[in-house]
Formats: sequence, C-alpha cells, structure tokens
Amino acid sequence: MAIITNEITQEIIQTKNFATFLNQSGAQNTETILFLHGSGPGVTAVVNWHKALDEVSENYRVLAPDLYGFGKSSHPEQPLKNRQQWMDQWVNQVLEMMDHLKLEKVHLVGNSLGCSIALELLIEYPERFDEVVLMGPGGTPNTKLSFELARAKSFYDNPSKKKLKQIMSWFVYDADKMSPVIEGLLEERFETAMRPEVHRSNDSIFATAAVPIPTVALNRIKNRVMLVHGLNDKVCSVESSYYLAEHLHNAQLHVFGQCGHWAQLEMKDSFHELIQSFFSKKI
Repeated sequence: MAIITNEITQEIIQTKNFATFLNQSGAQNTETILFLHGSGPGVTAVVNWHKALDEVSENYRVLAPDLYGFGKSSHPEQPLKNRQQWMDQWVNQVLEMMDHLKLEKVHLVGNSLGCSIALELLIEYPERFDEVVLMGPGGTPNTKLSFELARAKSFYDNPSKKKLKQIMSWFVYDADKMSPVIEGLLEERFETAMRPEVHRSNDSIFATAAVPIPTVALNRIKNRVMLVHGLNDKVCSVESSYYLAEHLHNAQLHVFGQCGHWAQLEMKDSFHELIQSFFSKKI
C-alpha cells in the first residue's frame, strides 16, 4: 500500500443490518465527504480511496466504507437474487451508517459501481446529500461493454496474482507509468479477493446485470452533480457520462485526457483539487 501521511482510523460500524468496515480521516473538519468505491476482484475502500483519505482530509472529514459484500464489511450467507437486491442493501447500508454517525447531510463521491449507488441514493433520499461527484460511471444504455470488463469478470475462473495485475493494468491509460501504483496495491487486493466470502459475494453481484435508471428518474434529481471521466476509460466508456450529463438536471462534466478508469489515482492531484473546488462551490 502506498504511504499515507495523515492519520486514518479504521473501525467496524455495527448497525441493525450491517457490519460496515469504515476508513475515516479528517475528523476535525466540519463538512463530510462519503466516498463509495467501485467493484472488481479484491477491491476495498482503502485500495480505491487511500489517496483521498490522505489528501482530502486536510479540508474535509472523509468517510470510505467497504460496501456490503466487499472487503471486511459483512457478506450475505446466501447469494442475493439479482443486482437490484444488492442495490437495495447498499442504499440501506449507507443510510444506516449515516444515522449511526449522526450525519444528516454529506457530500458524495462515487466511482464506477459507487456512482450507481450514489444515483439510487439521490433518487430515494436527495435531502441527505449535498453536492455529488460521479467518477467513471457506467450502467447507462450507451455504456460500451468492453472486452476488458468482460475479462475482469472472469478473474475467478482461474485466479492468480498475474491475472489480477493484468486486469488492473487495463483500468489505467499508461500501465508503465502506473506500474508502481499497481504493484503497491496488488498484494492486498489479491489477498482480499481470495477470501471465500468475497468470492461468493462477487459471483452473486455479477450473476445478473444492472438495469439502467429510467430517464424520468434522472430528470428529477436536483442535486448539483459533477461527472468526472477518463477519456480513455476502457472499463466504463466516457459515453456514459455524456448520457448522464444530458439527463441530469444540474450537472457539469470534466473529462481528463490520457486517463483511464482510475482518475483518482492517475490524475490524483488534479482530481482532488477539482472535487474540493466543486464542493466549496468555487466551480
């Protein structure tokens, strides 16, 4: 794992229905940003958001939980029937955690799958969220199903560190430049991916496809939303952000050139500056 200079606390938040493993930093700050990670073999909140936990915590309280069915949070004993059941559980998990922490309203950042969860939260509970950033969203009618994503979903057919490293290299624009970052995250992601409950949850999550959100529901979202996408994203194509920008009521879009699916790592300084400027209403 890359070096983190600011203090991060890690704890299990036990609510009515979930045990949520929560990474937190910047507790001294008034405003809170909740970061929701994406999916993939062995992904966790700290792997996805370790740079944000370090750098954004200078100005904001940063919360980065492992979603239900990921990492060190709780996992269902029996597979859920479809993706919508998973979505309902993720929405409930976020709300239960916020209530437990006595957080009435927070800013929200989602990555990939986390974007889909963020949109569901805005549809169901818009009053609980302020500004929202969606980074690398997919799941729209025009999102291109890439070969890279299809291969990533087959990781457990023959899992290995070599295969996971190859998959992670497809998430970035310049694999050679990002090689030290990938190597720094590889061991932790592989160890997490090989836990039986993580494997079981992964298979359940990807057993069925997500159903796109109706445009009428997107049109009714009034929160300020910034879409952030890598122009060269081979996992969730940039067309999905164009689609959301068209249908969200109050959206703006920033596209990073020479960037893949991990803008928070590939363009970390610019990304962190961008989202903090947005949350402070400077842009």
